[in-house]
Order: sequence, then C-alpha cells, then structure tokens
Amino acid sequence: MKKLVAFFSASGTTKQVAKELATSINADIFEIVPKQTYTSADLNWMDKKSRSTLEMNDKSARPQIKNELKNMAEYDLVFLGFPIWWYTAPRIINTFLESYDFSNKTVVLFATSGGSGLGNTAKDLKSSCDKTTKIISGKLLNGRPSKAELKSWAESLKL
Repeated sequence: MKKLVAFFSASGTTKQVAKELATSINADIFEIVPKQTYTSADLNWMDKKSRSTLEMNDKSARPQIKNELKNMAEYDLVFLGFPIWWYTAPRIINTFLESYDFSNKTVVLFATSGGSGLGNTAKDLKSSCDKTTKIISGKLLNGRPSKAELKSWAESLKL
C-alpha cells in the first residue's frame, strides 16, 4: 500500500507534524500550497472581514492551490493534515479533495488545533469525495508527538 501525507499549514505547526508523520510511516509528502498566501491579517479569526473568516462562512469557497500532485493515482492511503478552522477543515482542503480522484482510497484525517477538536470534519469533507472514498476521522496531533507515537497511532488504525 503506497502512502502519502498531504497537508496544508498556515503557520507551520501542521507542517512540522506532517513531516514527522511522513518519516515515521515511510510515506511520500505533499504540501498543499495556496495560490494566494495567507497573511497574519488573513488569519485573524477575530476580524469578521478577514479572508479566512469570509472563506469559512462561505461553504462554497474553494481557495486555489498553487501546486499540483502529478501522481495521485499511485496512492492507496492518504493521511490528510490541516489546522482546525472554525471547528472544521479550512476550505482549501475541500479544493484539494475535489481536485483529484479519491475513488476507492482511504483518507485519514489529522489536525492541529489551538483549542477545538475534529468535530464533524470527516462528515463535512465527505461531500468533496467520491462515495467510494473511505474517510477516517483520525486524530488531533498537537504538542509535537514523537515519531514513535506517530508510527504507533498509524499502526493502530490497522489499514
């Protein structure tokens, strides 16, 4: 089973975890890079007019992705990481899922968060995938888990 760790990271926190996870489970890695970089003002969740707030309030928002993964068809198992925004995945994760064929693939979600859990994220993302895509809610990976902890978690999924 060929594995990929794909991730979006606005501040670098999720990127660190994704790199450790990819190394610990011997997976390829792909960073989802927004076409328009998020500034600190864009990420100010206290500002009702900030870019991230406007995107999260619009369920149809699909921020563009700058880079492309050319070999998605090779992967059976995709660990998909992101920060939690407004109790779910950022809209760019929907863009990513809608940009590739995830038919008959397993997608395991992982996230970083300053305070909220994964909640209904798996359910929220299901509509962006084929009905044959298996989405596993996964886990919050806060606090810089070790490679051993990440490997143990991935193995515990029995995929």
